[in-house]
Amino acid sequence: MSSPETSRGPSVWNSVPGIAYGGDYNPEQWPEDIRLEDIELMKEAGVSFLSVAIFSWGLLEPSEGNYDFGWLDDVLDNLHGAGIKVALATATASPPAWLARKHPEILPVTAEGVRLERGSRRHYSPSSSVYRRYATAMTRVIAERYKDHPALALWHVDNELGCHVGEFHGEEDAAAFRRWLERRYGTIEVLNDAWGTAFWSQHYASFDEIIPPGAAPTTLNPGQQLDFARFNSWAFMDYYRELLAVLREVTPGVPATTNFMVSSATKTLDYFDWAKDMDVIANDHYLVAADPEREIELAFSADLTRGVAGGDPWILMEHSTSAVNWQPYNQPKMPGEMLRNSLAHVARGADAVMFFQWRQSKAGSEKFHSAMVPHGGRDTQVWRNVVDLGEALRRLEPVKGSRVESRVAIVFDYEAWWASELDSHPSQGVKYLDTMRAFHRSLYLRGVTADFVHPTGDLSGYDLVLVCTLYAVTDEAAASIASAAHHGATVLVSYFSGIVDERDHVRLGGYPGAFRELLGIRTEEFHPLFPGTSTTLNDGTVGSVWSEHVRATGSTEVLATFTHYPLDGVPALTRRATGAGSAWYLATLPDADGIDALTARLLDEAKVTSAAEAGAGVELSRRRAADGRSFLFAINHGREDVTVKSDGEELLSGERFSGVVPAGAVAVIAEDPPN
Repeated sequence: MSSPETSRGPSVWNSVPGIAYGGDYNPEQWPEDIRLEDIELMKEAGVSFLSVAIFSWGLLEPSEGNYDFGWLDDVLDNLHGAGIKVALATATASPPAWLARKHPEILPVTAEGVRLERGSRRHYSPSSSVYRRYATAMTRVIAERYKDHPALALWHVDNELGCHVGEFHGEEDAAAFRRWLERRYGTIEVLNDAWGTAFWSQHYASFDEIIPPGAAPTTLNPGQQLDFARFNSWAFMDYYRELLAVLREVTPGVPATTNFMVSSATKTLDYFDWAKDMDVIANDHYLVAADPEREIELAFSADLTRGVAGGDPWILMEHSTSAVNWQPYNQPKMPGEMLRNSLAHVARGADAVMFFQWRQSKAGSEKFHSAMVPHGGRDTQVWRNVVDLGEALRRLEPVKGSRVESRVAIVFDYEAWWASELDSHPSQGVKYLDTMRAFHRSLYLRGVTADFVHPTGDLSGYDLVLVCTLYAVTDEAAASIASAAHHGATVLVSYFSGIVDERDHVRLGGYPGAFRELLGIRTEEFHPLFPGTSTTLNDGTVGSVWSEHVRATGSTEVLATFTHYPLDGVPALTRRATGAGSAWYLATLPDADGIDALTARLLDEAKVTSAAEAGAGVELSRRRAADGRSFLFAINHGREDVTVKSDGEELLSGERFSGVVPAGAVAVIAEDPPN
């Protein structure tokens, strides 16, 4: 059971004017008089784009084969009458009760063998042939009915694939896993070699003997775990492709996507692998209210989303106007924060700003999740914020289609993330994102925007390349990174990088195997640090999490050394000139001051500067149009006014930029062309 691979279709941006604005619209929750009121409120707010029918299967098909589309017909007609375009969903994100009752075999099974029941959402396995049959049938019915509707601008396939349940252990999932393995490896002998099954008598005589990694007496085979992560990402993609094939057949002129959940907390799906099947990248992002630097995490996630999109404009499909309902403590957003959040996404490449949801529910699990129309209605600050944001986005229409500028690349790989956090590693304290986020934070605070690039992506246009905890790497990717340094880039590689190949086999001969020659170093043993302990380098930098016994070779410079026993005098930071560039190695996780000092040295060598001269506390990013026009975004997350050096028209006010961004405010400057 495998759907055909697909290619990208037409662009949604031809159908939706300006910076698109809207959210998830769930009219099935409301009577007709509220739906009619919604249209007037949408006009007031400047809404231009809505996702519709995401969770409506149970009402569209209340019993098998019996359909009720009358209410949806009216909704789409009314939206079209108001000039609002629609991302119409396949309605398959939550199977109706009658389907789960008739076919309980569609339900997910956990590693412990527990079947997850209906009564929530996302209660199906993507490998279920029964579920696929029903889901593709529903997709076809919707596509045939609305293929010519003038409101239709985009297909919204399913919803948040991989959310809640990311791996599946039922009998049909196991069979699909075996078929996937057989396609990947061809013979059982090749699989045995890839998984290293000579260890612990794990040898397989046939693919039929293999099961998904589940509850076991002790640690599981890491090769098997890594392949199971790959399989689960693929299984969702294969399911997506099966629905997409129906949409391509019925509506070849309508683009399609699904909403990703790119953030620092989600790693179920390999979104770089998925991107080729999206006509446009769409993403859902939610702040963690308790994070005092949540605007920096937002920037990280938005930059990563743009990386997945290959630098193209993308859709912010969901975020929140204020509080969510699913965190332990759900605080509302602070004054001006919703505008700052929304425009921060635009600053980092989004050409659509959307929310969950249009009208706040009065019942159900997410009734306390904020929305564009809150429980209190129009006479609320949330609603006034929504109207103000609509006006702001209208004024930013010139920005549409421009691309974010960056000369810094951060190498990012979901497979390396999966592999680096498997069982039985030298330290449970090593987390894939820690060093990466530390460098990204330092760049952010300096007004330097970074692109996220897959290890096999094009690094030729970057002056600084950061390779953080790239534990697993292919020969091809390692060669691409080395080539970037040889051709003039400053490349920094951090600890626990290049250790294994794509099979999770250690690269023999000394660490960091894949980068040993590039860096001019050789590590014999790791010396991970215990929680709560640190090391101090001879330049005063304080490090944590990791240290190792590094030996510099050849002409490699030693820039800093460890001072703790037994590594006193051992290199902790090195640099090697190579070709027209250089390759640095960092053997510990510096604290914030240490990261910032190192970032300054790297930027200085790479001759990369801030997007603009500005006071502390302002987020800076620049987008540039194909005709050369540039737009500087300056977002003041602080409580004091900040100066920013830039000349041009401030688009949100329509006036010349004064050089000051008030506390909590945003300025978007259409910069004057250089003299």
